[in-house]
Amino acid sequence: MENLMEFLKTRRTYRRFEQKEIPGEVVEEILTAARFASSAANRQPLSYIVIREPKAVSDVFAHTKWAGALPPELGQPKENERPVLFIAVIENLDINKECDTDAGLAISNMTLAAWNRGVGSCMIGACNKPALSEMFGLTEHQKLHTVVAFGYPSHESHIVDMESSEQFKYYLDEKKDYVVPKRKLEDVVRYYP
Repeated sequence: MENLMEFLKTRRTYRRFEQKEIPGEVVEEILTAARFASSAANRQPLSYIVIREPKAVSDVFAHTKWAGALPPELGQPKENERPVLFIAVIENLDINKECDTDAGLAISNMTLAAWNRGVGSCMIGACNKPALSEMFGLTEHQKLHTVVAFGYPSHESHIVDMESSEQFKYYLDEKKDYVVPKRKLEDVVRYYP
């Protein structure tokens, strides 16, 4: 269990990547992990669009916003730091109109499977969904939930205890690694009765 907890602790959001292709078998593992995720009433309303060709990745990247807690010059990946893969999570509304929980479980599985192979990820809800939906050719019965960026991280990310409720924003340390304040366990848990 200690190894699992360390694994979960280091599976952070990564926003700067090496420009190194992710092998096809790793991409397939990531997608299989999404398929294995639990689904409400087992309706399985999600589908996925894989974007891995460099031009297409660049086109999708142009519609994304990164690291809202940081100034753009620090948070937005530069040309040689961008992800090499996006996976779009699509909600199929004719199967289930309310599937945010399903999407969260699938994204969690994907990012964990990726991290198991040393691939970092960033879930991006801050994107131009109308433009991306048109680019992906989505129908009126489909809704873009999120795009998830993937790549081999070129930085580290660390958790620190949050000392006050005002200290929630992540930041970069002197090595430009991400530092992510998390509420302490005693601040988020209570036992009943």
